[in-house]
Amino acid sequence: MRSFRTVRVTVLVTAAPLLLAVAGLIHPRHLTAATAGHWAGLHIALLPVFPLLVLGLIVPLWGRPRPDAEGALTVVSWAGCLWFAAYYSGLDAVAGISAGTVVDHGVHGAAGHLFVVGDELGRSGVYGLAVASFATCAVLWRRHGVRVLPGAAVLFAACWSFVDSHIFWPKGVFTMVGFAVAFALLTVAAARPAADSPSRP
Repeated sequence: MRSFRTVRVTVLVTAAPLLLAVAGLIHPRHLTAATAGHWAGLHIALLPVFPLLVLGLIVPLWGRPRPDAEGALTVVSWAGCLWFAAYYSGLDAVAGISAGTVVDHGVHGAAGHLFVVGDELGRSGVYGLAVASFATCAVLWRRHGVRVLPGAAVLFAACWSFVDSHIFWPKGVFTMVGFAVAFALLTVAAARPAADSPSRP
């Protein structure tokens, strides 16, 4: 029964990054008059997907935070996830939907300014995701010990890559696959109850 639950949780937390990886395969490399409609449409479709990336950090810490260090770290993780969801959605809206729309309608000179603003929003969002990742891994380390290290290492590498890769092929696609692998590894590492872990203080 526990193994079936682990499979279900793994599917849940890896669905968004894998979907984003697939989207990256069809994401135009450059915004032009010919690709603008596809560019804007793809970002409209992905608008509800990017925030779901944080499920890989929220699900392992599910439950009411306790009044201790783990509880404080859980709240920090939640705050970082919210920050990412808000600011990376801003990137999606500004550099994705808005830039694609103005180019599609022949408005000249606006897309560059939108990209500048969108990039700043995206970087800010990824920094929030990195903070949430660190806080989540700290909680899981306290509960499960060294078993979380492989997932944490892949997760931090994915966060570092995500700063300037978005979901563009090839770097962005591999970044999203990295998130999926990290979330799967953390799910498996956390599958055994914390009380069974010999490393828990």
